[in-house]
Amino acid sequence: QVQLVESGGGLVQTGDSLRLSCAASGRTGSISAMGWFRQAPGKEREFVSAISGNGISTYYADSVKGRFTISRDNAKNTVSLQMNSLKPEETAVYYCAARTYYSVHYYYAPDYNYWGQGTQVTVSS
Repeated sequence: QVQLVESGGGLVQTGDSLRLSCAASGRTGSISAMGWFRQAPGKEREFVSAISGNGISTYYADSVKGRFTISRDNAKNTVSLQMNSLKPEETAVYYCAARTYYSVHYYYAPDYNYWGQGTQVTVSS
């Protein structure tokens, strides 16, 4: 089993920055890719960013490219998401996700078998 705990959410203003972190515990040696998804009220969960197991390959939703940066520290079993120039429409619960098997897909929530409890990000206008 793998446990994921997010931190770093909060209330910010339009244009501000925020850094989310996710700490993994348990069978961390089995984790391959990790990612971030978000879900706004009344909307489906959507892909934000992902990173490969070795940290070399990163993936971003078009809406966040150039503003968000994902990184991971396998020695510390953490993954982070630096979010810059935040917009009100990005208000959502942000979830950390991890998977323990290989897949060529990074954008689909069902491809991740472990999830954190989520952290709220609110961007005021």
